[in-house]
Amino acid sequence: MDIEIDRAAEQRLRDYLDGIGDVLGTPQRRENFARYALGLIGEGGRKSMEPIAARAGASVEHVDAAHQRLQNFITDSTWDDHAVRLAAARYALEPMTRMAVPWAWIIDDTGFLKKGKHSVGVQRQYTGSAGKVTNCQIGVSLSIATPQDHVAVDFELYLPECWANDPARRAEGRIPDDVHFKTKPRLALDMLRRAVKAGLPRGTVLADEGYGGSSEFREGCRKLGLNFAVAVSSTTRVWTADALGRRHGDAIEARQLAKRLADEGAFRKYTWREGTATPLHARFAFVRVVPAADDGREPRRRDRLWLVCEWRDGDDAPCHFHLATYRRMPFVQLVHLIKERWRTEQVYLDMKNELGLDHFEGRRFLGWHHHVSVAIACYAFLVAERARRFPPSSYAAPDHHPLAFAA
Repeated sequence: MDIEIDRAAEQRLRDYLDGIGDVLGTPQRRENFARYALGLIGEGGRKSMEPIAARAGASVEHVDAAHQRLQNFITDSTWDDHAVRLAAARYALEPMTRMAVPWAWIIDDTGFLKKGKHSVGVQRQYTGSAGKVTNCQIGVSLSIATPQDHVAVDFELYLPECWANDPARRAEGRIPDDVHFKTKPRLALDMLRRAVKAGLPRGTVLADEGYGGSSEFREGCRKLGLNFAVAVSSTTRVWTADALGRRHGDAIEARQLAKRLADEGAFRKYTWREGTATPLHARFAFVRVVPAADDGREPRRRDRLWLVCEWRDGDDAPCHFHLATYRRMPFVQLVHLIKERWRTEQVYLDMKNELGLDHFEGRRFLGWHHHVSVAIACYAFLVAERARRFPPSSYAAPDHHPLAFAA
C-alpha cells in the first residue's frame, strides 16, 4: 500500500500517536511507543529494536541507551496490548465506516519463520506463509473488512502444548501464569468476544477449514450473535433440510451431496472479481443443511445452515465447501463474501514487508505481543489515511506535497 505523507497527514500522525499515548499513560511509554512506531512506518530494511534505535537520530554514544529503552518498553513493560489495539481499531474504522459498511470479520493465521528453537511458541508446524511444515511461530488474527478496506484489529500468539505445558520453557519465554494452552479456534473465539464486548461494528465471520471445521467455533459464533461463512472439509457430514429446518434422509458427506447436486444440474457460474487477466469465477451450488457434528447436541437443536459447494475450473468435481448462517441474501453476495477472506493475505504481506511485522527478534511472550500491537497500530493509521484519500467514488490521489514514505 503506497501512501505519501503530506503536512496534514504528519499532523494527523502526531495526533494519533498522542491518542495512543493517552492509553499508555506514562511519558516514557508515550515516547518509546512513538519512536518504535515511527521506526516501523519509516524507511529502512530491518525493523527490529536495534536498527530502529540507530535510525532514530541518536548519536553513536547514545544508541546503546536508546536501544535499551526500546527493549525494556517492548520486552518487559506491562502496558495493555488490548487497549492499544482497540484504540487503533477505532481510529481506522471511523473513516472506513464513513465510506462503507463493515461486512466481514476475518479470522486467519500467519507464520513467523524462525531459525532457532528458543523464541516463545516456536516449533516445526505447518504455515501457509511457507506452504509447508517448517520452524516457525503462528499468529492468529482478527481483521475487519469493508468492500474497500481491510484492517487487522487483534492478534494472538498460538502457544503449542510443548511450550504451554513445560515449566522450563514457560520460564524461558516469560509466559504469564494465566496463559494456558488453547487451540487456534479458541484463540479466535477470544478475539471475537473482545471485539463484540468492545462494540466494534459487526460483520460476518469468515475463516478457513482449520476454524470452520470446529463445531465449537461455529457454536461460539452463534452464541455471540455473529453470522458466519466458514470453510469445512469435503468429509463434513450433513443432513439436507427443507425451508422449515426439517431434516431429510441420512447424514452424508458434503462431497457426496455435491455430486448429487452436480448430477441434478444445480451448479451455476458466479463471478466475484475482475482478475488481472480474466474475471475470477467458479460454479456454485447452495443447499440447506443441518450439520451432523459429534458435539453432543441433539440434531433437532442445531441450526439450519447453507452448504455452499464450489466447483472450480480444472477440478473433476466440487472440492471446496463452506457452511454459512442461513439468511435471505442473494447467492452472488454470499459468494463475494466468502471470497473476501483471501484479502487477509495481502494484509499480512503489507505488514511484513513494510511494517516489520515478522522482524521481532526477541524471545518472550510479552515482547511478541507488544511488537505486534505497535505494528497493528501503524497499519491502522495507514488504512485510515487510504480511506480518507481514496473513497469508493474516487480513486484519484489528491494533490499534496509528499514526504517520501511508503508502506
